[in-house]
Amino acid sequence: MAVHKEIRFEEAIEAHLLANGWIKANPADYSVALGLDPVQLFGFINATQAKEWSRLVERRGGDAAQARQKFLERVVAELHSRGMIDVLRRGVMDTGVQIQLAIFRPAHGLTAEIQRLYAQNRLTVTRQLHFSEANPDLSLDTVLSLNGLPICTAELKNHFTNQTVEHAMRQYRQDRDPRELIFSDRTIAHFAVDQDVVYMTTRLEGESTEFVPFNQGHAGGKGNPPNPLGYRTGYLWEETWQRDNWLELLSRFVQTVEVIDKKTKHRDRHMIHPRYHQWNAVRKLVSHVDANGVGHRYLIQHSAGSGKSNTIAWAAHRFATMHDANDQKRFDRVIVISDRVNLDQQLQDTVHQFEQVVGAVRKIEHSSDELAHALTEPGVQIIVTTLQKFPFVIDKVAGLGKGRYAILIDEAHSSQTGESAKALKAVLGAGSEEAALLQAEQDDAKEEAEADPDEEIIRAIAARGVQPNLTYVAFTATPKQRTLELFGTKNADGKLEAFDLYSMRQAIEEGFILDPLTNYVTYKTYWKVAKRIAEQDPIVDRARAAASIAKYVSLHPANFAQRAELIVEQVRRETLTKIGGRAKAMVVTRSRLHAVRMKQAIDRYISEKGYDVRALVAFSGTVETDGLKYTEAGMNGFGIKQLPAEFVSQEPDPRRPGQLREKFHILVVAEKYQTGYDEPLLHTMFVDKKLDGLRAVQTLSRLNRPAPGKVDTFVLDFANEPDDIQEAYKPYYDVTLTQPTDPNVLYNRNDDVMDAGVIDRADVDEFVRVLTKGGANAHPKLVGLTERARERFKALSKDDRDEFRSALQAYCRLYTFLGQIVPFADKDLEKLYLYGKFLLTRLEREAAGALDLGKDVVLTHLRTELKGTHDLSLQKGQVELPGFRGEGRGKEHEPTRSPLSEIIQLLNERFGTALTSTDELYFQQIIESMAADENVAELARVNTLENFRIGFDSSFEAKVIDRREANEAIFERLMDNQEFADVVKRALAQIVYERVRDQKPV
Repeated sequence: MAVHKEIRFEEAIEAHLLANGWIKANPADYSVALGLDPVQLFGFINATQAKEWSRLVERRGGDAAQARQKFLERVVAELHSRGMIDVLRRGVMDTGVQIQLAIFRPAHGLTAEIQRLYAQNRLTVTRQLHFSEANPDLSLDTVLSLNGLPICTAELKNHFTNQTVEHAMRQYRQDRDPRELIFSDRTIAHFAVDQDVVYMTTRLEGESTEFVPFNQGHAGGKGNPPNPLGYRTGYLWEETWQRDNWLELLSRFVQTVEVIDKKTKHRDRHMIHPRYHQWNAVRKLVSHVDANGVGHRYLIQHSAGSGKSNTIAWAAHRFATMHDANDQKRFDRVIVISDRVNLDQQLQDTVHQFEQVVGAVRKIEHSSDELAHALTEPGVQIIVTTLQKFPFVIDKVAGLGKGRYAILIDEAHSSQTGESAKALKAVLGAGSEEAALLQAEQDDAKEEAEADPDEEIIRAIAARGVQPNLTYVAFTATPKQRTLELFGTKNADGKLEAFDLYSMRQAIEEGFILDPLTNYVTYKTYWKVAKRIAEQDPIVDRARAAASIAKYVSLHPANFAQRAELIVEQVRRETLTKIGGRAKAMVVTRSRLHAVRMKQAIDRYISEKGYDVRALVAFSGTVETDGLKYTEAGMNGFGIKQLPAEFVSQEPDPRRPGQLREKFHILVVAEKYQTGYDEPLLHTMFVDKKLDGLRAVQTLSRLNRPAPGKVDTFVLDFANEPDDIQEAYKPYYDVTLTQPTDPNVLYNRNDDVMDAGVIDRADVDEFVRVLTKGGANAHPKLVGLTERARERFKALSKDDRDEFRSALQAYCRLYTFLGQIVPFADKDLEKLYLYGKFLLTRLEREAAGALDLGKDVVLTHLRTELKGTHDLSLQKGQVELPGFRGEGRGKEHEPTRSPLSEIIQLLNERFGTALTSTDELYFQQIIESMAADENVAELARVNTLENFRIGFDSSFEAKVIDRREANEAIFERLMDNQEFADVVKRALAQIVYERVRDQKPV
């Protein structure tokens, strides 16, 4: 006996199935013409619906044979028009008699009779099934059927005879005609299987057939873990095809969706079968809730390319129908939350498409009234909305706290620690009183409440913390440390990790996303500047001056010209040859002004060269530069909502009659399209902006979506070091862990705040009493109760003021965060938080930061050249995120101050080593000195520096407006960015003050 042959593999699978509730079917009973097994079908009907069948025979004139024949014709017609899944779930109506073709477990009420009927389902396995009338010798290794209806096929391959899963996929593509009835109108999935891995498809299309892995994953990557008891792929028949699991998968997971071609309007039916990680994640969630009840938190870390929207939809629908042992619903509502203000349309549509009961899903697209109504409307099981709507519903819904809710959060990040998240708990948390404090905060004129303010604080603490009636499931590809603390699961080492993981590494290895780090090119810009006026040499902060001069260089026209040339030539040379000529490029800039000028430089270079390349730009609002106002729509020639479609649109090619060409090739962006933009045609990215941490991952991941013919990506980076990019990716590539935060950190921060002597505990208590009771005079009382602390704050030295503000900010941030995790029962902590967040709004800010010295220097040399080509692909391994400490910005230290000439010299030594005389550029700029203004000089002579700064601001702004044409770049930044303006005013005030006092020119 040849024990190593493929037939033994088939026998092993069959033997396991037959030993666990499956039935062996006779291949000869299968009707190729009908595409089903009548013997098994009528065996099931006779065992479960004898009365209905007798009634149908009577309506057919009492002729049983004719009734069978007509019924089979009816089944075939319904399968063709409605599809296999719908026929299995809803049965067939024939001459007014409803016949079920399968009995699935209901969501509740599993009576003895239903259990008996459910047990009559005939799950059959057929080996070597001959399926073709045209080629009767062809056979399938294994066919799995339900009550005579073929559900899936499998081709098995054996390593011992030098065949693998690749041979099975090739067999499906080359030897299985998609037009055969069993493939075109019957089976829902096809599995290619060997001893190690499984691949699956739901649609045979010849050589174009696309298979996806159906594997568990191994050590964070692709494949399956070793199985000491046999095959690595044993989970397929032992778990997925296990009788109850398989029936549940058919009844609750597999979906038929209608796809409409936008151009032809042709309607097509597509089958959606979950991948293993999707099915397994939902099963794990349901199992844990069944075993442990509601009120828990779960983090699902599923990478881009994981099909997260489908997983959320399956979990939502599964939660909506869950019942406990007493036949009571687990959840009164399932609420799916997107963290985006503009609700993700794909997520909405996906959840709605999976609806099996009409009206069960409600999409909230407009007002909070719509949300409030959906929370109480009978029949609504799933609500899809945004987190931002919850604060508005607090005072509109009463009594919801008695219910149990499952909250599924798409892209959960630190926004879950804020007031919207607190409002959500107040609306849905156990007990309806939890909303009282929030109502008081929102309505200062609320009539006085009878409740003890201390009791209100206790309720607020409860609303902020863990709620026993709220179950959270947070989905994200890139969990932050706070996300892990809020939703993570402790492992055996006491560290927090995801409840379920489908890693970026596995998604890349399985081919669902591309790795944007494999082809990464870095460029270095070398430049030299000189002082514009040799005699003037102000003393300035070295670090701030260096940053300011670097910004001046970045906005220089020569810099844009060099980058535009590199970008356009790279696009023409490489990008336009990719993805069948349809590849696109994105340029990521550091500001809206940079985006405008980059778009102009690219257009200018294209025009000079006469190239057939076109660019678009994306930025928010209006940018004023060169005396003109620019908007995205104005620069592109169409509305902002049209951009995604226009960027990938085509037009007739005048040089090739009957052919199409791409209308646009390059998209220049500033803070837009860097997250959530999933365009598969995007192949190339030019990065002209510092990218740190999660932002680096989110930005570069715009390239990772696969497309037919897309085999690689390309990044050209002007601004970042390769090691920094690699470090940014590491925490999210494989297993992500973090240490839990020590709750005592909050008490440490509390001590930092109170030890400063600014806040009086009596003021805090009275403030919260007024806040919670409200009343017509509440507002002036609140202002007065913060005024004393404000005056004490002003009396501190500058360093102590900075330190106190930082400590109070840290306390408030940490309390809103830890209050989600640790059930603090300390009302004083909540009181200080409430007082502190209002006090912070009344503390004057004293900013410090960068300088703008572009007007004091002239660019003399500039060259951008290739630094290196890198493969930054990561290796496996878990990375631990640092624990959250709640620190603020901290006390500012005295800057290191140097003459401007020394700073310029140091910058040139660092960046000018590769320069030659051919790089020399000259550019002249004229500005006035603030010190030449007699009014400003008088202010400096008669005031302290701190008092001088107060009067300096208005004069400074007037000078900036006067100098607008001389330096449009700094004018734009100062007008658009208040924080930047404050930093510049503070720094320049000190320079002007010292020069006037020293009687030295600036």
